[in-house]
Amino acid sequence: MRYMATYDMMETMRNTNEWLGASAKAVAAFPAMGLVPNPFLQWIGAWGDVTERSFARMAVKPDWGIHSIPAEDGCDHLVSVESVFSRPFGDLIKFNVQGRPEKARKILLVAPMSGHYATLLRSTVASLLPDAEIYITDWHNARDIPVSEGKFDIEDYTLYLVDFMREIGPEANVIAVCQPAPLALAATAYLAELDPSAQPRTLTLIGGPIDPDAAATDVTDFGRRVTMGQLEKTAIQRVGFKFKGVGRMVYPGLLQLASFVSMNSERHSEAFKNQITRVSKGEAGDHDAHNRFYDEYLAVMDMTAEFYLSTVERIFKDGEIAKNQFVVNGTPIDIGKITSVAVKTVEGANDDISAPGQCVAALDLLTGLPDSKKASHLEPGAGHFGIFAGKSWRNNIRPLVLDFIDANAKPETPKAAEKPVQKSATVTKLKA
Repeated sequence: MRYMATYDMMETMRNTNEWLGASAKAVAAFPAMGLVPNPFLQWIGAWGDVTERSFARMAVKPDWGIHSIPAEDGCDHLVSVESVFSRPFGDLIKFNVQGRPEKARKILLVAPMSGHYATLLRSTVASLLPDAEIYITDWHNARDIPVSEGKFDIEDYTLYLVDFMREIGPEANVIAVCQPAPLALAATAYLAELDPSAQPRTLTLIGGPIDPDAAATDVTDFGRRVTMGQLEKTAIQRVGFKFKGVGRMVYPGLLQLASFVSMNSERHSEAFKNQITRVSKGEAGDHDAHNRFYDEYLAVMDMTAEFYLSTVERIFKDGEIAKNQFVVNGTPIDIGKITSVAVKTVEGANDDISAPGQCVAALDLLTGLPDSKKASHLEPGAGHFGIFAGKSWRNNIRPLVLDFIDANAKPETPKAAEKPVQKSATVTKLKA
């Protein structure tokens, strides 16, 4: 599988399906087709419309689409996106709300690098932006990064987070969503030992695999079923000549997308069949629920081979974070060194990616952190997506996270001590 031809074949198949969809849509749209009022022609046109859009989305990085937000003054304020720290494999970007006084809360959202772009957290950003200064990690598509830039594995990822936290400063409140949760925890421990003044104020871990063995899912079982040799031979490909990263070994986004879709193939098939029917009847819209979801879901990016393989081997197979045996650039990471950063975990009761128990395991590793700075929340009825971008996030989890940040904004003051986090009705205090 590790050949340019294999990578180019996948891109050729994607491009061909996009072309077929565009052709069917164009043919059905010819005025002459009106002479043959056959519903089948309308269905062909609708199939082409949905197919072209779907396969075209796979090769495009989505736009953030956050143009303005309302503020306390009753006015809408324009939002601009600025890169404040640029690196070859990812940038730290900030959402600037023009004309609004700076907010006291500074939040760093650590987006997952698991096949989708950081825009997967668009709704998360939009929900937090009215109440905080928002920064987010914007990871780059590996196929667009020249081989000359070198490798990028989970140790490099962790060091990127360290640099991003230092850039924002000790007032940062870090929220890590899914895949980066264990590495955000490691980056915080790295700072706790080597640069305590740069530690974030709070760390919120949402649905992350701190201890994948705490509650098995199809994702963790997959890591157990295959050997690293099998994974390298079947999943890793070399970027073709079409892209700047020609020759780089990657785990292709298209291959990851196939895995995503296969997990709920019947549900996705039904969704596309229904969308084709709606388009043929003229009931679909450019920004309807189907397109809003799949424009983001289908937009995928490649990961470097070393990042993907080291994640599977060191996080899922060897459990280095769960065993507190993670090493970064030759430096052993001791999570017990975290003594002042308040840490909260959030899990969804129906999460089939990072099942309940995997994320909350972080609190047991924080042996140097007092119980008053530990908190957890289990959201009833919530799946994986819902705990950071769905209804559960909007209605329940977001307010809890903001309250947690505020409660630990100035831990040295009596005011913060009067409102201990563990007394909240929806937050459970855990013992280390």
